[in-house]
Amino acid sequence: MSQNFNAYQIISKKRDGKRLTDEEIKWFINGITNGDVADYQMSALLMAIYLNGMNVKETAALTDAMLYSGKTLKFKDVNVIDKHSTGGVGDKASFILGPIAAACGVKVPMMAGRGLGHTGGTVDKVESIKGFKTSLTLEQFKKQLNKEKIVLIGQTKDIAPADKIIYGLRDVTGTVESIPLITASIMSKKLAEGANGIVMDIKTGDGAFMSDLKDAKALAKSLRDTAKRFDKRMVTMISDMNQPLGQYIGNSLEIIESIETLKGNGPKDLTDLSVKLAGAMVYIAGKAESIKEGEKKARAVIDNGKALKVFKNLIKVQGGDEKVCDDYSRLPVAKHKTVFKAPKKGYISAIACKQMGLHCVSLGGGRSKASDKVDFGVGFVLNKKVGEQVAKGDELVVIYHNKNQKKQVDGILADLKKDIKITTAKPKPTKLIFETKEI
Repeated sequence: MSQNFNAYQIISKKRDGKRLTDEEIKWFINGITNGDVADYQMSALLMAIYLNGMNVKETAALTDAMLYSGKTLKFKDVNVIDKHSTGGVGDKASFILGPIAAACGVKVPMMAGRGLGHTGGTVDKVESIKGFKTSLTLEQFKKQLNKEKIVLIGQTKDIAPADKIIYGLRDVTGTVESIPLITASIMSKKLAEGANGIVMDIKTGDGAFMSDLKDAKALAKSLRDTAKRFDKRMVTMISDMNQPLGQYIGNSLEIIESIETLKGNGPKDLTDLSVKLAGAMVYIAGKAESIKEGEKKARAVIDNGKALKVFKNLIKVQGGDEKVCDDYSRLPVAKHKTVFKAPKKGYISAIACKQMGLHCVSLGGGRSKASDKVDFGVGFVLNKKVGEQVAKGDELVVIYHNKNQKKQVDGILADLKKDIKITTAKPKPTKLIFETKEI
């Protein structure tokens, strides 16, 4: 029957708002993986899905087709738990919560992505540590997870290869913010890597792909529905991305802030979120009776230094220079600094989160297109966050840049006057987490 399908008919059907069958979806995904379907045909279907959506059954069929487009791993242990974030600016929580959870006895298989657009990538950040290898075979991945309890790699060609192609196309065709497409992309990878439980950090706000809280809640439900179908435990948290997470933005700068947080010196928002997410991982791994108890255990391994020890060991095992944990000068931080000062006194009422991410890209700290090379050293340190009081002339932002980037820095300084709002009235405190649900 499948040979009667053709891409044109399937694209037209979805374009007209009709439901695709499981067989049609499977045929199309197999086609993009084996080369029978062209990139431009996949792009057309992605736009039709973006505009017309998919129901629960279609989303399930798409997830399954992408999941089984490559190899799948299985782990017998119930305590193999992964975490995924939908991405934001300054989001380096994986480097903190992974070691915390592993120090609490959870096995953490992290398969991470590179940065594209305004959000940074976990793989780019960790590769700012000299020698750190993110390309491991699936055999090495399994071996390290069982031995060290934690492993961090980039997406391999074996795991959900259909997603790798589709992910790249979505980014350049304006079809990123689609709940069925996000669900299928995340869950095909997480299910293929063998995790028995997943903690999801769904970002909402100006710096997130799901800028609207209603959409973030719908995505959280879609992800939980998929986890339920595969009999996996899941906790979803919806967290704030209306301002950057923590104070450091940029690849090697974010590694520094992660290490500081593991040493117990991190900013409150980053520490609290990392502890809550790690606590949920500890709980669904069966190592705590509740998320609250999981959080207590998470804080304890920061306080006693065990989590930092795990991170150091992770760097060492994957070929990196673990001495960076004690000597930040071993990281490639840009040598030149320019300071943006407060033009008036008052309270910080808003920081344009997405713009901060785009400024980092403009300095070379991220990618505008997939082939761009990333500069590990550039970025920003925010000395003040939303709600904090400032005096005129206070140093608000330190820009880390290269000698030849005066033009870009001048442009950023001009933009920061609009991007950071200072008001006379103190803004209402913002929530860090809007919703936590589990299945």
